[in-house]
Amino acid sequence: MSEQLQKILDEALEDEYKARATYAAIIKAFGPVKPFVNIVESEGRHAAALLQQYQRLGLKPPHNSWAAHDTKVPATLREACEEAIAAEIENAEMYERLLKATEDATLHDVLSNLRDSSQTRHLPAFRRCLERESR
Repeated sequence: MSEQLQKILDEALEDEYKARATYAAIIKAFGPVKPFVNIVESEGRHAAALLQQYQRLGLKPPHNSWAAHDTKVPATLREACEEAIAAEIENAEMYERLLKATEDATLHDVLSNLRDSSQTRHLPAFRRCLERESR
C-alpha cells in the first residue's frame, strides 16, 4: 500500500513542481503578469500540501528536479496562457486518475482539494488571460 501511495504522491508532486517552475519561468520572461504571479504561489502551496502527506505517511519525497530545469517559455503571453490552460486540464485528469487509485481518506481529500483548486480557480484565470491576450 505504501508503495502505491508513494507513486501517487510522486506523480502529483512532480506535476506541481513542473507547474511552479513553468509559471516562474513565464514570470521571469514577461514580468509579474496575472494570473501567473498569483498561481505560481498557489502551486507552491499545492506542493507543500503534498509534502505534508509524505510526512504523515512516513514516505520520502523525491528531489525537486524542476528547480534546476531550464524551462522553455512560449514566445508570447497568449501562447503561455494557452499552454497553461492545457496544463491545468491535464492536471485535473491526472488528479482524477490518482483519486481512483487511493483508498487513503486523508490523501483523497488533499488530492480532491488540489484538483478542485486547479479547475475552479486556475483554469478560469488562465482562460480569462487568454481572452485578454486575444483582443
